[in-house]
Amino acid sequence: MQTDWNENHAFLRGEAAAEPVVSHENRGVTYWTFPLRVERLSGAEDRLNVVVSAGQLEQCPVTPGTELEIEGEVRSFNNKSGRGSRLVITLFARSLRRAEGEHANDLSLAGVLCKSPVLRRTPLGRDICDLMLAVNRRYGRADYLPCIVWGSLAQRCASLSVGDGVRLEGRLQSRQYIKVENGQNLTRTAFEVSVMKLEPAGAAILPEQTQQASL
Repeated sequence: MQTDWNENHAFLRGEAAAEPVVSHENRGVTYWTFPLRVERLSGAEDRLNVVVSAGQLEQCPVTPGTELEIEGEVRSFNNKSGRGSRLVITLFARSLRRAEGEHANDLSLAGVLCKSPVLRRTPLGRDICDLMLAVNRRYGRADYLPCIVWGSLAQRCASLSVGDGVRLEGRLQSRQYIKVENGQNLTRTAFEVSVMKLEPAGAAILPEQTQQASL
């Protein structure tokens, strides 16, 4: 999807990790969700929640272990069913097909920063910058996507401001963390975009037109 210079395109190749379950219904269409296991080059893996229509599943049935290629958009919504509000990130499938081959996880996004960047340093001394990117849809809604940037590019991104437009390439990743609630340690999963390339969209933003950060 692209409107003006907003862009949201994802390409994934991986393996279904569980049976699809009903997610929700919208305008008479039932949607299902299942986790897709995508291996990284490092040997680690991401488990990403994919949303597909009932019609797509009829044409391409999904069972655990099915190898798939998926093209679509990264979507977000606020889940208020529990305590507080939690940002949920999914991959909305536009196409779903069986395909074997090396796992892939490629995103192309363009949007506007809606929060001030936060530059921090990991315990190992590596710079990391947190960004929140708003990407418009066609009908007035927007998806809010947390992004992380590493290394020298993270330092440059720290000088960005709310309202700046950027284009980026990266991958959608999952990350487990421990949250303490009522004295108990609970394992949670966060989803975010790990940025590999970033450049300005519209007015000049960074001193150099295109910067890269290795993962």
